[in-house]
Amino acid sequence: MAAGMEFNSNNTLKRDLEKYAAQYAIEQERQGSLGDGRSSIHYPALFLFVGDLVAPAVSAVQEINRLKWDNGDGVVYVQIGTEDQKEHPAETRNGGSSDDGQVTLHRLPLSAGQTERPSKTRRKDVHRSFHESDQVLYDLNRTLRRVSNRITEYGRLYSSFDRIYVTVVTRADDPLNVLLPELTKLTETILSQAFKSVQTDLHVLVSEMEQVDSFGYASAAGLAFLRELDYMQSLDYTFSGKLLVTEDGISIPVTHPASPLFDLVYLLSDKNERGTGVPGGWIENAEIICRICLLKNRKQDVDHSGSVSSTGANTYNNTSFKNNIRTTSDQHGYASAGFAEIRRPNKPIALAVLYHMYRYLLARMRQEPDWSIKDKLSFFGLDAASVERKVEGLLPDEDLVSGMSGIMTHNVSFSDLKPLSLREAERALFGQGAEAYFRDNVVRLVEERVRERSSSGSLRRHAEHSRAEHPEVGYFQWAAWSDSEPGSVREALLGLIRDKSMQLESARALLEQRQQERVEDQSFKRALFRDKQNVRNLIDCMLERVYVPKVELLRLENELHLLRIYDTEMEELHRFSRHVTAALESLERTLRETAVQSIAAADEYIGQNVMEYYGKVTEELIIDLEAKRGRDVWFEDRYMGDMNRLATEGDDRLLKRLMEVCHSLLLTAEPLRLPFEEELLQRANVTIAYGDKDVLTRDDLFRRLYHTLEDQAVVRVRVFDYTQEHRYEEKYFFGDHHSAFMDYAAHAEETSRIYKLGVVYEERSSGVEKLNLMGGFHLEDLMVYRNGKVYYDSYTENGYELHPAGLVEKLSPIR
Repeated sequence: MAAGMEFNSNNTLKRDLEKYAAQYAIEQERQGSLGDGRSSIHYPALFLFVGDLVAPAVSAVQEINRLKWDNGDGVVYVQIGTEDQKEHPAETRNGGSSDDGQVTLHRLPLSAGQTERPSKTRRKDVHRSFHESDQVLYDLNRTLRRVSNRITEYGRLYSSFDRIYVTVVTRADDPLNVLLPELTKLTETILSQAFKSVQTDLHVLVSEMEQVDSFGYASAAGLAFLRELDYMQSLDYTFSGKLLVTEDGISIPVTHPASPLFDLVYLLSDKNERGTGVPGGWIENAEIICRICLLKNRKQDVDHSGSVSSTGANTYNNTSFKNNIRTTSDQHGYASAGFAEIRRPNKPIALAVLYHMYRYLLARMRQEPDWSIKDKLSFFGLDAASVERKVEGLLPDEDLVSGMSGIMTHNVSFSDLKPLSLREAERALFGQGAEAYFRDNVVRLVEERVRERSSSGSLRRHAEHSRAEHPEVGYFQWAAWSDSEPGSVREALLGLIRDKSMQLESARALLEQRQQERVEDQSFKRALFRDKQNVRNLIDCMLERVYVPKVELLRLENELHLLRIYDTEMEELHRFSRHVTAALESLERTLRETAVQSIAAADEYIGQNVMEYYGKVTEELIIDLEAKRGRDVWFEDRYMGDMNRLATEGDDRLLKRLMEVCHSLLLTAEPLRLPFEEELLQRANVTIAYGDKDVLTRDDLFRRLYHTLEDQAVVRVRVFDYTQEHRYEEKYFFGDHHSAFMDYAAHAEETSRIYKLGVVYEERSSGVEKLNLMGGFHLEDLMVYRNGKVYYDSYTENGYELHPAGLVEKLSPIR
């Protein structure tokens, strides 16, 4: 049970650490601390997600835009599905929709669920059901009008309201995309009542990695959609349908003249052009979708004269790109893209600095003061003087001998007592009276005083009091000193117990010897012919010879008893302090594990030497901080305070304070604000000795970065022929105006490149991104198209109707 609780606690700590690292990363993106600014989009933007399968992409796209777009809070997202989604809690509900301000989820009451085995006419039924229900259309009209009104509320966030960019996202195998013409045209028609121009792109997500249990139907349905898409993008495609519905139930036709339905269509897979799976699957394409939207709709900078300034070399031209991907037969060309980014590994950095700071603080807490064993004993109140004070006053102050001399005696003559031992004489004179008197008036009093002075936890209370005077002595010292290792306080205490036990044995032997002595051998004054006086003198002698050693024996017994109580408390104190220090050490391991895991999750090249480099950076920051503000700055109340006390309040409290202090004292420091290429260069060389021939130069670094970006930005779609006939490429870097690497990238391969290269300048010094655009292929060039044909043909032959009624005849034959 304890192990399970520890495991759960460790998981909780790691989740807190991940949140902390993510928050730091977000701050670096959003704040100007690293010189990073966010781009802005020029015109309003609407993202329309069609189908239940793209639900995870909604939050992914929204989060990216919030992070990277200065006016991202004004972007509106609509998901049209058939199932209740739980990603966004609804604040308001109207008919079949819910929204949280930016995200609107609209549920069509159609049977398009993915959980049960698909019916043979699922796509056809979805299309028919949509057109048969006036209420479904009316509810959708209301939702889209509400969305249009919301967009106009964000007018102040945009430079122009003349145009709106609509980005439609769907999965190829989602049955709801059978309604793509209806949903797209209705959205465009409603938006056109508020905007002069509506430009719509489509992003089709295809999944080749996930098709394990349902690969057959998914492949067939995906190919059915691609065939319909080819029809929608033909030059002579027309559409007409009564989609606009008024509050009075009047239907108004919506038409589309002969032309492709979408301005551009991008196909993005969870496999790249080389056939390699994309880490993170198709959801990773959210970054590409957002970057393409920004490229097309980026706000242009205006200088002080009011004229538009260049946002970068060879800026993106949408018309030019469309024309270049159109094939010689004037057939519409499709596009895809690849994306890569290299940036400061902010999450690993935050975790590495936190670990190294905590490691330093723990080393400070482990430092042993230069104390003698006497000083350590005194800390716990176990030095000779302190122990003497503890036992002082245990015995009664009055004269025991005079007090006992008044005890009633039996009438025994001195001559009868002379041949007896002192023990026998005592019993003859007092019976049990002397022992009872001693027990009642001395022993019980001493035992009561011992109980008062040995109340539970007194040793720990004394140690806590001493710690207030000596804050440098904490639970690591307690744990070490209360152990029974050589040189420890516990060892010294056990030595005291052994010495006291030997004294006690000697005292018992002395008392036994005295009690066996004969009366006639005692040296006390005898009076001739005065028997009673001689008995009185014997009693005084007996009390002196027997009961004074008994008092000493009692004192030794109770001193030993006290010492053993302290030894028991020392064991308890050791268990307590070891529990706390073990928790502190466990937290150190958790911090290291989390940092190492975060580094491992980053790109191998970008994440190199993070622990080594930021170990040195943290050490230098600590030295500098302590030189300015003193060695004990960490333990001021406004920072870590008393870490020993904090450790007893739980790992979560300690970690929370630790993260706050690390953020305020270290993460905002200048050495953590280097431009990404400078930081990467220093980190790459941190383990190389001065003068080593393997040192990485700036040119070497730029060359590696350039090729790493190109290698990772490989297009995310599998084309049958890698160098297809009409292949056209454009590549764009996104980075800082003043970045030396951006200047290098803009001119690299200048004389040999066969593609258009663009540079989009942004206020960012924490990284660089690359977006590769490729277009000019046909759908039949895709591997997913070729692989899906066998399933499409088989399902069709087995009675599956994969298209709406009357559409098959209009589709081009499968190629």
